[in-house]
Amino acid sequence: MNRKSSVSSSLQSSLIYQIIPADHVPMALLLEADPSEASVARYLEVSQCFAALEGETVCGVCVVMNKGTKVEIMNVSVWPEQQGRGIGTALLRFTLEQLKLQGVTQVELGTGTFGYQLTYYQRVGFRVVDILKDHFLDNYPEPIIENGIQHKDMLILAIRLETE
Repeated sequence: MNRKSSVSSSLQSSLIYQIIPADHVPMALLLEADPSEASVARYLEVSQCFAALEGETVCGVCVVMNKGTKVEIMNVSVWPEQQGRGIGTALLRFTLEQLKLQGVTQVELGTGTFGYQLTYYQRVGFRVVDILKDHFLDNYPEPIIENGIQHKDMLILAIRLETE
């Protein structure tokens, strides 16, 4: 299953969205969203990767892992110089569309309790369903600081994919 979708707008050049092999995703891109290379390596090898491609270049990626009864988005990342063009939102929507075609009915993800990532996911329709206290303190050796504030707790968000 290697579905493709093209998107073209005044904000972004013609991009192709498709499922790609995990070994085609640059580690440096994944580290933009998750600073733990060990963590990324663990979930990457058992995940499905959805990508935004400009020619042969991966501009953005969404990594999804099947965790038994649920599907979890583990990483969504767009190169910093490519951000602000709508690539991430289009990629996330493409990913959700493909997951729905695969029969997935609910998608979860974890993110910090503040910052642009939280509003990004909420704009697409994700809602907060749980809080993991001290997640970033307990699972990352180095503090994760954003806008001068240390991330401590993780919000779990979910979206239902409605079937027609």
